[in-house]
Amino acid sequence: MASTPSTSDARPGANAPEFSVSELSGAIKRALEDGFGYVRLRGEISGYRGPHASGHCYFALKDDRAKIEAVIWKGSFGRLRFKPEEGMEVVAQGKITTFPGSSKYQIVIEQLEPAGAGALMALLEERKRKFAAEGLFEEARKKPRPFLPKVVGIVTSPTGAVIRDMLHGFNERFPTCVLVWPVRVQGEGSAAEVAAAIRGFNALEVGGKIPRPDVLIVARGGGSLEDLWSFNEEIVVRAAAESRIPLISAVGHETDWTLIDLVADARAPTPTKAAEWAVPKYSELIEALDKFQLRKRTAIRRVLADTRTHLKASSRGLPKLQDLIALPRQRFDAVDRRLSRALLANTRAHGTRLARVSGRLSAQPIVQKHSRCRERLDVLERRAGQALLNRVAVRRRDLDGKSALLKSLGYQSVLSRGFALVRDETGVTVRQARSVSPGAALSVQFSDGRIGVVADGDPATGTGSEPAAGAKPPRQKTRTRGGQGSLF
Repeated sequence: MASTPSTSDARPGANAPEFSVSELSGAIKRALEDGFGYVRLRGEISGYRGPHASGHCYFALKDDRAKIEAVIWKGSFGRLRFKPEEGMEVVAQGKITTFPGSSKYQIVIEQLEPAGAGALMALLEERKRKFAAEGLFEEARKKPRPFLPKVVGIVTSPTGAVIRDMLHGFNERFPTCVLVWPVRVQGEGSAAEVAAAIRGFNALEVGGKIPRPDVLIVARGGGSLEDLWSFNEEIVVRAAAESRIPLISAVGHETDWTLIDLVADARAPTPTKAAEWAVPKYSELIEALDKFQLRKRTAIRRVLADTRTHLKASSRGLPKLQDLIALPRQRFDAVDRRLSRALLANTRAHGTRLARVSGRLSAQPIVQKHSRCRERLDVLERRAGQALLNRVAVRRRDLDGKSALLKSLGYQSVLSRGFALVRDETGVTVRQARSVSPGAALSVQFSDGRIGVVADGDPATGTGSEPAAGAKPPRQKTRTRGGQGSLF
């Protein structure tokens, strides 16, 4: 009889291996990555909010029935030709994997491109409407091109045929200074380089070491919409709109249109045409100058001829010179005759008046006035002499008094009373005996004259020493020069 299985053996999955959460999540991750690997996924971007602070980008790809989370790492995001935008339909290429932290699977995108030309055109139209709403395409903000620029700045690839054709055009039309800012015009990073070149030219100082261009040309040859897409990027459009230097767009062929064509100050159908627009043709300038000179000479001759004709016609209507001066001359002759008669009559009248007045004139009043003035002058002279004599007498008495006072106060009066004045050989007055050294030459002045003496000291007591208290001062002897005498 067969045995009945136990309850534990009858449960589904009773013999299945046991996993931890991490082990199962890792197994699912490996199964997805090994099962799908790299895939191309088409869908609409949803939930895009721009790069995270870390530089990574998170959003979702969806269609009408499903949605898959997506992530673009920082390194891959910088290499993208097209940046994600909300609602853009794209084709993403990347690896399917899971994020164990939230039990979700996702695609790690490494490449991203719009889903066909239709998507690019839709994005282009959306950007066009955005910039138009900001007023970047208005004609009022466009700057006029300079007539004859001294420096032309070109933003293009330095290795293509475009720059060679443009330089050839400059040499043929009007040789000028050309500055080329080399950039990539297609591929990853080309839009940033073009924008940096436009802003770099605008940053140059006027009159600096590197001359600032008078006009800019952004040029590129023809290509597909994808090839020209760098010139539809927002960074390029805004750099062109901010340019203070007039900018000519020459991107693609005549049938190619990009957003930089709409914001530029002028759009040339080809790069070669842009070079023609930038500078005039030298031969055409010379030809136009010759035409202007011919027109100027013709106009001057015409003006001179018209003026000469008008002058001749006007001169016919003018009166003759003799007719103009006939009447004034007749008036002058009449006045001349009247003036002669008037002068003779005036002279006779003044002579008669002078004769009448001269009878009343006489020198006697003048003689009398002169005599009175002479008498008054004599009186004043006598009074002045008397006053001067009195003043002199007063001053003399005053002077005599002061002279007498001077004599009474002077040393001569003292000498007359028997005193003498002693001076040393330098003329300084000797006031004390102890200041005289033996043998010193002295001068003694009396009231009636002056003599020279020599001081003779006392040998017992010495010369110049102070006397003892209560003792009589020593007596000095002086003798006159030549032995004439001595004073004590």
